[in-house]
Amino acid sequence: MTGAEAMVRMLQAHGVRHVFGLCGDTSLPFYDAMATLDHGMTHILTRDERHAAYMADAYARVTGMPGVCEGPSGGGATYILPGVVEANESSVPVLAITTDVSTASRGRYPLTELDQVALFRPLTKWNASLDDSARLPALVRAAFRAMTTGRPGAAHLALPFDTQKGAVDPAEIWADPHHARFPALPAAPEPAAIEEAADRLCGARKAVAVCGGGPVIAGAFDAIQRLADLLDLPVATSVSGQGVIAETDPHAVGVVGSNGGVPATRAVIDEADLVLFIGCRAGSVTTERWRSPKPGVAIIHIDSDPEVIGANYQPDVAIAADARLALVALVRAVEARTARNGQDGTARAAGAWKAKLAAFQPLAESAGTPVRPERVIATLQRLLDDDATIVADPGTPCPYFSAHYRWPKAGRHFITNRAHGALGYALAAAMGAHVGRPSAKTVAVMGDGSFGFCCGEFETICRYRMPITSIVFSNAVFGWIKAGQKSGFGGRYHNVDFSRTDHAAVASAFGVKSWRVENPEDLEGMLKQALAHDGPTLVDVIAQPLQDAAAPVSEWVA
Repeated sequence: MTGAEAMVRMLQAHGVRHVFGLCGDTSLPFYDAMATLDHGMTHILTRDERHAAYMADAYARVTGMPGVCEGPSGGGATYILPGVVEANESSVPVLAITTDVSTASRGRYPLTELDQVALFRPLTKWNASLDDSARLPALVRAAFRAMTTGRPGAAHLALPFDTQKGAVDPAEIWADPHHARFPALPAAPEPAAIEEAADRLCGARKAVAVCGGGPVIAGAFDAIQRLADLLDLPVATSVSGQGVIAETDPHAVGVVGSNGGVPATRAVIDEADLVLFIGCRAGSVTTERWRSPKPGVAIIHIDSDPEVIGANYQPDVAIAADARLALVALVRAVEARTARNGQDGTARAAGAWKAKLAAFQPLAESAGTPVRPERVIATLQRLLDDDATIVADPGTPCPYFSAHYRWPKAGRHFITNRAHGALGYALAAAMGAHVGRPSAKTVAVMGDGSFGFCCGEFETICRYRMPITSIVFSNAVFGWIKAGQKSGFGGRYHNVDFSRTDHAAVASAFGVKSWRVENPEDLEGMLKQALAHDGPTLVDVIAQPLQDAAAPVSEWVA
């Protein structure tokens, strides 16, 4: 078979069901193989390569399978980069396949030539050019193995034009089924470290768990719940860790840190005599630039990536292991101990939520204009089912949903791009989430800055008739930056404001059923209509800008 046919068969062998991408001249053999072979995969044609990668990212997050995106050489390879690096730094396995000029034409100035391997090297966990068609199956297997094992991450394969036409032995087409899902081949913890961690937890009196995205990726929901119940342990999360425990659970503290945290949740961390980091890098946002928890507090750190442990806090106990396997072992060790202190977690979490709700509720009920973001959050909380998926862009949506939307069940129900925070992520990621989990209602929430980055994909939503509801916080400003100029630079505003767009009209031109909300009293009725419609919808909310709002952000430059 040809290299192009072999690539299709290797994806099929690894259980790939959907591929997101955009056509180009160097991709013609691959597209022809996709068109002529019976493989059972669906190709989703996007309007640019960046959004193909964002779709693959969210698809992987909701399915537990690697996401696959593809694009052509030259500009296609450069456009796909933002989505690849976001996935890699978020520990999400995304395979980016970028076709390339023929190996025989390298160095002769062919159109669209660039060194793809050098370009992707610092942005991926694994990266190669398939220069020899006979080696193609082995390198595809290596990419899936790298993406799904250890700390998951992104991989890149350059697929030259002549390789796509080269010969491949059909006997080489096989896959290890372990690498069709992630995390694959998870590492168990060292028993002595688990025993020491159990001793320290049982001896503490005000311990707190801080969960990052690791336990969500590992599916550690039951183990976290059991540990919290055993020790009356309060469980806080980073933004990426939301969903590790239902936020209606009495042990759930909610998000901590400078984005989505509030003084009451910060106090739970600051009073702790022991902090258990689980699949959390303890980075600048979650720890308020390493001030919360305070340096010197006792630390137990669990992470699948050994390089994370000790990077920011000196660990008293270091456990390099899969989050689920480590927590299951820790639960067993704690259960075996008859002497264990309660951590007063239920009362501590309840106090944090009481203080947070006291500040939130008046704003959520406000009839003031422009519409308060808090009112949008509270209205969606009433209207959406428990299994809905919300995808939020940075800017206005992320801190408000992280702080105030109280996720009613554990699981991957909230997606936002916390690695690099690029605008324009939510719309495409919502599309990937919908393709991966079509039974759940999916909502994409963005600011109007983000809308300008991504609005071309409304054509894609309409072409595939995806029943996604988009919500735009329209305030005609790059609000995060303006708020930073207000708080840290004496209100000297420079080049952060832009003209207001009628987003409902733009979306309608693509074929999206749309509404515009200026009066808070109209918000619930219009959102109900949008959520109930069986096709793509958009609600354009004329919203309070961040620099004037009571945003749950303690520091605008984190």
